[in-house]
Amino acid sequence: MAEIKFGTDGWRAIISEDFTFENVKIVAQAIADFVKSERSPIYRKKKIAVGYDTRFLSSKYAELVSSVLVSNGIKVVLSEDNCTTPSICIYIKDKKLSGGVMITASHNPAEYNGIKYKGYFGGSAGSDIIGKIEKNLRKSKVKYMDINEAIKSGKVVKDDFVSMQNKWIKKYADMKILKKAKLRVLVDSMNGTGRDHLKEVVRGTKIKLDFINDELNPGFKGRAPEPKAENLKELITKVKNGKYNLGIATDGDSDRLAVVDEKGNVLSGHKLMALLLLHLVEDRKMRGGVVQTICGTGLIDKIAKEYHLKTYETPVGFKYICDIMIKKDILIAGEETGGIGFKNYVPERDGFLSTLLLIEFMLAKKKTLSRIVEETDKKYGEFVYGRKDVVFVESKRKALVDGMKKNPLKEILGKKVVDIKSYDGTKFICEDGTWLILRLSGTEPKLRIYCEAHSKPNAAKYLEFGQKYASKFI
Repeated sequence: MAEIKFGTDGWRAIISEDFTFENVKIVAQAIADFVKSERSPIYRKKKIAVGYDTRFLSSKYAELVSSVLVSNGIKVVLSEDNCTTPSICIYIKDKKLSGGVMITASHNPAEYNGIKYKGYFGGSAGSDIIGKIEKNLRKSKVKYMDINEAIKSGKVVKDDFVSMQNKWIKKYADMKILKKAKLRVLVDSMNGTGRDHLKEVVRGTKIKLDFINDELNPGFKGRAPEPKAENLKELITKVKNGKYNLGIATDGDSDRLAVVDEKGNVLSGHKLMALLLLHLVEDRKMRGGVVQTICGTGLIDKIAKEYHLKTYETPVGFKYICDIMIKKDILIAGEETGGIGFKNYVPERDGFLSTLLLIEFMLAKKKTLSRIVEETDKKYGEFVYGRKDVVFVESKRKALVDGMKKNPLKEILGKKVVDIKSYDGTKFICEDGTWLILRLSGTEPKLRIYCEAHSKPNAAKYLEFGQKYASKFI
């Protein structure tokens, strides 16, 4: 019997191995039992949004989930086409629904698919909700009806989620400024749900958008739809050769992005979030708290201190960030992978909105992106983020965790370790503020090695050091 376990952002598994029609129905029944058991007023509506990405069979999985939910007396609004993850969150919040189900494996390779559950607040469900859903797995017999019958009877209705997302973005963005923007932007949709939807958002402006990889391709042309440098060679080359002002890549479900400046340099998620923080504070005159994960950057801490903004730190996973965004006055919140959420929006990442806010920043400063980055580094110092993922078999996980506890690092490349955090992986913080993290993935059989140093060569050395240290336990 396949194990069904929700990780940092939903349940993901390989299609036809563990991610089967039968297991999808089991998860849908567990979600239905959760919704039916909740007694708070928001669940009385018992209405759920269901969306899906561009992966193999995603639309069929979405129909299966919908069929199970309506068979349990829950009304369903099914996306009329593949849609972005932020669009389903916006739809939930706008329509005041009980929650939502998104069929997606986000940035994972093509052989994966997955399920994300979104709460009534329009964001990633926390451990409290996910824990209840997991406890319901296989407790009840699956109820199921034919999807065509469900649609004919009106129990399942379809709607356009992405159009609503576009409307929300236009309300949030400063369209007056953007209308005057004479920028050329190249967008790599990575064959994901981003497609060419940004074209509709910037309609009426002077922003010239060109797209690559915006067609449907469930195999993602052989690369994972993860916007990191090694997957963006085509975008980097075309931005430089085509003399674009900016390059953007959205991941498989378009909740996060990567940014390429006009010289072909890929910005880290840390740098992107730092720039957007500066824009919100300096240009939009907004205030509020700042949330990062344990993998966050000292650059943002410096900026927050300068502007007297309260900072928060969470484990990896946007569900932890979302929880703080719901409870506190948060200006900006994000992960090192380019997923960023904003005040007065849904407590969720949105790659489209991040793109427009970055363009706003460039227009406000009247400078190229590379120049803005140079000036930021000069003012605050250089913070270079590094990450490396290595395959790490399940049987060796305990040995690594126990080893780091019993014999923690006392120094890294001659720098004394002055603090250790171990609430999500193990973070070794050195006397000069540099750090190294070893963290086992919650969704894949991998060890993630993260670091932050003050130069690219040192960051590379930290990652190499971390990999050698971990190899002792294999």
